[in-house]
Amino acid sequence: MNLIKLKLILVKILNDSFVFFKENKPVVVKRINNIIPINKNLLSEKNLLAIKSMAVIFFFWVISYPFISLNVDQKNSFLEVKKGENITQIANKLVKQSVLPDIFRFKLLAKLSNRSESIKSGHYLLKNNTSPNEILSLLESGNGILYPITFIEGSTLNENLEKLKNNRLLTNNESYNSIKSLKISLNIQEKSLEGLFFPDTYYFFNGTSGIDILKESHEMMMQKLDLAWENKTPNLPYKNKYEALIVASIIEKELGNRDEANLIAGVFVNRMRIGMPLQSDPTVIYGMYDQFNGNLTKQDLMRDTPYNTYTRNGLPPSPICLPGFDVIEAALNPAETNAFYFVAKGDNKTHHFSKTLKEHNKAVKKYQR
Repeated sequence: MNLIKLKLILVKILNDSFVFFKENKPVVVKRINNIIPINKNLLSEKNLLAIKSMAVIFFFWVISYPFISLNVDQKNSFLEVKKGENITQIANKLVKQSVLPDIFRFKLLAKLSNRSESIKSGHYLLKNNTSPNEILSLLESGNGILYPITFIEGSTLNENLEKLKNNRLLTNNESYNSIKSLKISLNIQEKSLEGLFFPDTYYFFNGTSGIDILKESHEMMMQKLDLAWENKTPNLPYKNKYEALIVASIIEKELGNRDEANLIAGVFVNRMRIGMPLQSDPTVIYGMYDQFNGNLTKQDLMRDTPYNTYTRNGLPPSPICLPGFDVIEAALNPAETNAFYFVAKGDNKTHHFSKTLKEHNKAVKKYQR
């Protein structure tokens, strides 16, 4: 809140305070009487002077209140405002946490500054030496604590939906139960939602809908995909951006070392150009769903599914994971290579690339047997 607005509030508090004291004279007198007992039948000059003095003290006790420094430390800096809580309940919490010295002035400040009805629920972190006025401004703004949630490169839709469901700070968890309703909520036309969200860390307030995070993630993926598509190498064998995203997702799952992304992309592009099956193990694993036990066999490679790129030519029907931006760029800017094959080396991080099947079989024998 800027200084001009603060001054206007102070002037308003001064004016409204006179009205308040006039309308609430019994309350003021009662507070004064708690300090100096008044005998109504013996209102001497001394008592009258005491009453006037205490009234002035009480007045400044209220007027100076918005700007006093409060005792906030690491132990009492966290404040949770639940949905539906009123200013009295919030003030009580702050008093119990030893942040506020009393409830009366905080409620009065909220009322006179017209903020008692505009408090937003959430989790808040109070600053050291904050003032009552700053606390009210914070609660009115709704700028509470931001919590992170991360979608990792190579993760799947189901993994990330499960992550959203299990986060107790997010709402509308039931929205993830139906892919059809989820597609409607996100306004996505593709048959599958897989791969359409950008892997990144997203920050949210307590009570945020998980759908909002998915919307932000989807919009980010579309922006990144558009950017990479605009800067792609010409004459690639992709019909559209979605096909490039599918290939990027396969590269993502093949990677051990991210520096090899362009080379792996070059191999897949070479295969696509001559109509050669991609023969990617991760696509087979994805198509097996829960049947995959961690060990991919020759029988698995021969078991046909829409995602088996050994038994079917061309691309699988959808991405198989969330590819990172560097991998999307690699898919759209593949290395120029004569390699058509690659096999993981013993370090499980890098690959050996081969031009011919004969060379590839030698590499397989060397690194995997």
